[in-house]
Amino acid sequence: MALQESDISWHVLRRIVHDWIGTSAELKQVMPLTGGCISTTLALATTDGHKAVLKISPHRVNREYQDEAQQLAMLRDAGLPVPDVYACKLGNLDDPNSYILLQFIEGVDLAEAKNRCTPEQFDQLQVHLAELVLKMHHHTGSGYKRLIASNGHEHASWPQFYREVYDPISQSAEKDQSIPIKVRKQLRKIHDKLERLIGNDDPPRLLHWDLWSSNLLARQDEQGAWRIAAVLDPNCKFGHAEAEIAYMELFHTVTPAFLKRYQQEHKLGPEYHTFRKPVYQLYTLIDHVLLFGHEYVKPLLAMVDRVGALV
Repeated sequence: MALQESDISWHVLRRIVHDWIGTSAELKQVMPLTGGCISTTLALATTDGHKAVLKISPHRVNREYQDEAQQLAMLRDAGLPVPDVYACKLGNLDDPNSYILLQFIEGVDLAEAKNRCTPEQFDQLQVHLAELVLKMHHHTGSGYKRLIASNGHEHASWPQFYREVYDPISQSAEKDQSIPIKVRKQLRKIHDKLERLIGNDDPPRLLHWDLWSSNLLARQDEQGAWRIAAVLDPNCKFGHAEAEIAYMELFHTVTPAFLKRYQQEHKLGPEYHTFRKPVYQLYTLIDHVLLFGHEYVKPLLAMVDRVGALV
């Protein structure tokens, strides 16, 4: 077997497995999975039937794995199904590979689950997703901040924290030639008005911050009902819960069945629909233009027109 996408040797993978379950274990199969831009993600299987998911950054000190381990623990404590962390290692001079080794959970992503479900089954799956998101959002913090090992700076104001999160993206958008100059000026104006556009009295709530189809695994239980089996790849923050819902709505992760169940406990007021949702979705689209290019420019321009009318 060759790992064409990386320079990670079989020897390195074998040592990781030995550290995990003992020197008697032997690798049987290594399969590439979808991963981040700074790491390689692999499914590992051993001859005695053990499975795990490995995210590894060769020759790099990657502290994001420590953040992920911490965030998965918080989500688990909140009652969400997340993979167990078998090991988490920061690279050093003697062993320059940073990695996190996670439980392998059977399931398909939410989009594939939709293809396999009846409409009624998918509505029930959406209800289960809403119940999990409610559990997460019920956890509040003392301030708005990133949940990272270095204990990110805490803000008393949500707009202040939101501006800190998106300042680098806003600055990059100012230089992006795919965005018309007129639109860039409008984006700057919107960025300056965040206090008025997204200010609210809701307390800081625990957010996953990247809930979309690929980060949700689903499978059928013993009774044949579809359930969320795992929530993956968190980028947790304490922030405004509506920002998470707006993100999920933008990418069609949620349906009316989700929104009905969610709002039984957490009402989304008219200000969300009129002001805050389009602002949150605008910033996501800016980010996606910078990350993925021209296919997001047209929806960005439409959202700028919508938000610009509010300023």
